[in-house]
Amino acid sequence: MKTHSKDNTVFLTLEHLLQYEWLNTVLNFNVGQQKSNSVLSGRYASRLRGRGLDFEEARPYVIGDDIRNIDWKVTAKTGVTHTKVFTEEKEKPAFIFVDQSPTMGFGSVHKTKAVVAGELAAVAAYKILKGGDRIGGLVMKGESYDLLTPKRDQRNMLQFFQKIVEANQEIYKQNDFDFAASLKDMIAKLNNIITHDYLVIIISDFHRYNAEMIQYLSLLSQHNDVVLVKVYDPMEEELPPKKMSLTNGKKQISILKKREKIVEDLKSDFKTNYDGFKEEIEKYNITLFKINTVDPLEEQLVNVFTQYIPK
Repeated sequence: MKTHSKDNTVFLTLEHLLQYEWLNTVLNFNVGQQKSNSVLSGRYASRLRGRGLDFEEARPYVIGDDIRNIDWKVTAKTGVTHTKVFTEEKEKPAFIFVDQSPTMGFGSVHKTKAVVAGELAAVAAYKILKGGDRIGGLVMKGESYDLLTPKRDQRNMLQFFQKIVEANQEIYKQNDFDFAASLKDMIAKLNNIITHDYLVIIISDFHRYNAEMIQYLSLLSQHNDVVLVKVYDPMEEELPPKKMSLTNGKKQISILKKREKIVEDLKSDFKTNYDGFKEEIEKYNITLFKINTVDPLEEQLVNVFTQYIPK
């Protein structure tokens, strides 16, 4: 376990999170031709068929479309009846779930998962607030949590940041707890806040999320847009090529014998778990991507959002 560091690789500060406002201006989340391609664009654009709205595209006419929206130029050119599709800007309140429980305190090279999770939450919060939407959040601290209801207020966002920092500062002091029971309690609280037409961002290592959690996510995704960000450390995927010792603060093991098999099994297990989780949640049109603790955050986000193609 790492000790306190002044460079924010282990422990967050409010000043550090405030610096991530710049990433909001650097990144362009409005990727691709469709406005709805943006996951964190603030005010989402919904696909509607109407008049007096922003024209988006023309597509083949289907029974039930408003005949007033027929695109006669495209129809004449292609010989197939086409209708115009428009977009309308709609408010999209957002809710950010940030995991600061003990498993997030791991980091083998540079930053811990908890620090990266805090930085991601700050980037998302700034982007959403800049778009003029309400934003709230929940910070998981283990057996307890801090909850902020969505508001269109910068002070609310700063309070959210402060709660993340406070949880992060105590991450190595948390006692053992019943994860399933704590999660169930949090979900019950969220059910009273997240109703419909929300953008829900969940940032975690998803270390202990089970079938019950997937069931809740599926229900949440029926009326909301859900984005999961898995934060992981490269050592969780592949061990470095050298002798090493690992500890959880109570027990210690040395990785030496049968090293090749351990490395192979670890890599296979990580890929199987991630791919299986991704396949399961994508059944419910939930977006999942992963961010590691080593590569620059801005480079990873640019890569994610330039490749993101919604269904």
